[in-house]
Amino acid sequence: MQKQVIEYGGLPVGIVVPQDDTLRFIAVKFHVIDLDNQRFRSVDELRTAIGNHMAQTAAIAA
Repeated sequence: MQKQVIEYGGLPVGIVVPQDDTLRFIAVKFHVIDLDNQRFRSVDELRTAIGNHMAQTAAIAA
């Protein structure tokens, strides 16, 4: 796998870069910066983490 753009809600929020046997997330949008440099086993796992993070952020803001 090569670098891949990750979108959330149709907008690019970061990229994943293969590193060892994982994917390292590099955030490019502030609202997902807490996930920056975290490693994930798959793109699906990362997308789930982004969704959970955004839901938690929305709950805190409400």
